[in-house]
Amino acid sequence: MLTESTTEVVVAGAGPTGLMLAYELALAGVETLVLEKLPERIQQVKGGTIQPRTAELLESRGLLEPLLRRAIARGPMGGHFAALPVPLDCTPWRTEHPFPIGIPQWEIEEVLEERATAAGARVLRGAAVSGVAPDDDGVVVTADGLRARAHYLVACDGGHSTVRKLLGLPFPGRAGTHQAVLADIRLSAVSSLVPRQAGHMSTLTRQARGYWSMLVPVGGDRYRFTFGHADQADTARDTAVTHEEIAAALEAVYGPETTLGGVDNSSRFSDATRQLEHYRTGRVLFAGDAAHIHPPLGAQGLNLGVQDALNLGWKLAAVLQDRAPSGLLDSYHAERHPVAAQVLHHTSAQRVLTSPNPSEDVAALRDIITDLLRLPDTNRHLAGLMSGLSLRYDLPGDHPLTGQRMPDADLVTETGTTRLSTLFGSGHAVLLDLAGAVPADLPLPPRVDLVRATCADDLGAAALLIRPDGYVCWATDTTAACGDTLLAALTGDLARVR
Repeated sequence: MLTESTTEVVVAGAGPTGLMLAYELALAGVETLVLEKLPERIQQVKGGTIQPRTAELLESRGLLEPLLRRAIARGPMGGHFAALPVPLDCTPWRTEHPFPIGIPQWEIEEVLEERATAAGARVLRGAAVSGVAPDDDGVVVTADGLRARAHYLVACDGGHSTVRKLLGLPFPGRAGTHQAVLADIRLSAVSSLVPRQAGHMSTLTRQARGYWSMLVPVGGDRYRFTFGHADQADTARDTAVTHEEIAAALEAVYGPETTLGGVDNSSRFSDATRQLEHYRTGRVLFAGDAAHIHPPLGAQGLNLGVQDALNLGWKLAAVLQDRAPSGLLDSYHAERHPVAAQVLHHTSAQRVLTSPNPSEDVAALRDIITDLLRLPDTNRHLAGLMSGLSLRYDLPGDHPLTGQRMPDADLVTETGTTRLSTLFGSGHAVLLDLAGAVPADLPLPPRVDLVRATCADDLGAAALLIRPDGYVCWATDTTAACGDTLLAALTGDLARVR
């Protein structure tokens, strides 16, 4: 007997992407049901790096502080490109969070789920999606013991997405060329080759006896161990990783003095690269790994998915609450598909540079790229690319800030001093007036907050309209006659800020 349920949005998958989306929707007052096939959360470290741009976005929702309390101890060290031994420097991008933050993925999920459910979202575990039936008015989702009707379904159910398969959607791209193992382990004894603390990626990787590996200390006797063998035949993805397999790799790379004390969890993965052609199919949308997969190089996956959710959440809420036409959802694909395509592109380049058995030509290329990374302009470019700080959306408008992220800054308002980032905790758009440019009688649509303030820093405009996901969609340098252009931005066909 199936339990019947209705909701505004069903989210398939309770990983970081699905839970971030659930929080965004619940924050906007959208009734949201998350269906997760696993009966309980797996305590895996995987995917546990938060890049600077994601950190900024999480801070804007008040989510970063509780996550930082769970962070893995790590010195102030920049990110990496292809594990080359030159840290990426994000400081030229004017960010308060220039370094990647290591947090076990299960802890990220725990914080996001706590906030999402507190905001009103429901999370149902042990509910594997088994049927999807979209129509013109919504979609019926069948899961274990449940049939739910919703206006929209968002698939955040991973690289092997059940929703994608049920709809028969192709997932074009390139199959993996090699397999690897990711395991959370405990070591009862360590050799001098084992890293003592988390640091730059280049200090955590080793190769020996045909193996390549990365060993990251995550506290006490616990480590995240990633490894593969150059000549090892592929194993079926669902084949269990054995204790003996992990122990053999540890001994080969870190010596017989390194002893495996226990395995908390383990899984296999490949370096496959794929991307959906369309992120929206009628009433069904896709985000995170359900929409795109790539080699786990440069810690991009979790961040890409969380940013998908932050782009989609406010748009979906605006459509459901009749504050924007349904066509706004098409801008989700238009903005996020190129971002993922770029990540697939540069992880493909990194895959060449990180080859465990590089040819003489690849070794020479690594040397050249390493030298280039020491040049400030090259380092800044790749730092912006890998951190997400350089992302700019192609939005209408002539102002140079249009489409860019808005860096954090100290503001002085009529109620006192505050940070720009704190203005987005409600998930609203912000109309920031820094020079009396906004007419007092300008009508504002719902969920757009007018903030009049001064700032000691030059923010590059007299007034800015900033979307809920932190990107500028309108700006002016003048204090005269800006009402008409601002009103057009607020009520434009794309409903860009609502």
